[in-house]
Amino acid sequence: MSARIDVVSIFPDYLAPLELSLVGKARQRGIVDIAVHDLRDWTTDRHRTVDDTPFGGGAGMVMRPDVWGDALDEVLQAGPDGGAAPGGRVLLVPTPAGQPFTQRTAEELAGVLADGGQVAIACGRYEGIDSRITEHYAARHDVQVREVSIGDYVLNGGEVAALVVIEAVVRLLPGVLGNAASVIEESHGTDGLLEHPSYTQPPTWRDLEVPEILRSGDHGRIARWRRERAVERTAQVRPDLLATHPVTVRAARRGDAEVLAELAAATFRLACPPDMSEEDMAAYVQEHLTLERFRGYLKDGRRWLLVAEVVGAVVGYTMSIMGEPTDPEIAAAVPTRPTAELSKFYVRAALHRSGAASALMEATLAMARERGLPGIWLGVNGQNERARRFYGKHGFERVGGRTFTVGSRRESDDVMYRTL
Repeated sequence: MSARIDVVSIFPDYLAPLELSLVGKARQRGIVDIAVHDLRDWTTDRHRTVDDTPFGGGAGMVMRPDVWGDALDEVLQAGPDGGAAPGGRVLLVPTPAGQPFTQRTAEELAGVLADGGQVAIACGRYEGIDSRITEHYAARHDVQVREVSIGDYVLNGGEVAALVVIEAVVRLLPGVLGNAASVIEESHGTDGLLEHPSYTQPPTWRDLEVPEILRSGDHGRIARWRRERAVERTAQVRPDLLATHPVTVRAARRGDAEVLAELAAATFRLACPPDMSEEDMAAYVQEHLTLERFRGYLKDGRRWLLVAEVVGAVVGYTMSIMGEPTDPEIAAAVPTRPTAELSKFYVRAALHRSGAASALMEATLAMARERGLPGIWLGVNGQNERARRFYGKHGFERVGGRTFTVGSRRESDDVMYRTL
């Protein structure tokens, strides 16, 4: 039994694109049966009237319930035997006043169709359909009424929305897409993220290169890169979607060395003064943030590293080091012993407002308390006002300063301390 969709409209020709592309092929192959009906076929006057003036006054016209009722009574009985639809019947009414139409909605409707159900779409016009239509059919035990909106704007009618709904739903039916895996990683998929960037031939176009990792053949690294980019893109474009995913913090493992080195190289510049050269930043990364360095850090019993993850992607890390400060300036400024340095604290820029940084900080401070430390210190560049405010918010206070070398430059840090 093929899935069945009925569309009722006063402009049936508007739905002609349903003969095209994957939806059209699905119809030809019998995967889905889509019938488009002209509402005026159910009118009884010579003018084929479908609307009238609204009770209570006001601009515009309202579509009549008697015409719509006759049409929907017949359409909702459509089928080989005119009997019950195994998967149920849904009357879908596109309206700016409806609930948002989302990928989850599309999945639910696809489930109705896949089970042998029916979706009937009522395309309103003018000021909409008389509200008694939704009231009446909602009271029927065999019909589920859903009013949906495809966005916070107003269209002239429901036909465009019907095309959107059908396109989104039909592509989810078994056998419609050539590769069923296509729906797994796309935007608004099961993980609720936007899709990662995509590239094809040629590898160089107008001086823009395809990322090297996508040409590496290393499927594990490619999968990780794609997940990281999906999380970043979602954070930048739709932070509301990312807000539904909790930030998790865990102890770093030895197998994390590669991802930590990549993350460190990508985020180190966030802590650098704006006038620092690319050469000096690269020199620091090569000296302190390589894969071999992180392998060593993860084996060092004096250090503890934590990573923050969102939907399985590592988005930030901290590294703390137990021990007496060797710099005399720092030793004089830090008030208590034993102590530890919060040596590295980085979160991808796109995730700065996601809660990842605060979760990392709380977990780092909790680990310091578990180790019995009375306090922990860190150094932050004096020009990095954003970081200084963040640390201040989490209880760090300036207790002194220090100087150090990055590449060919001497830099100065504020030394900040947090009593535990």
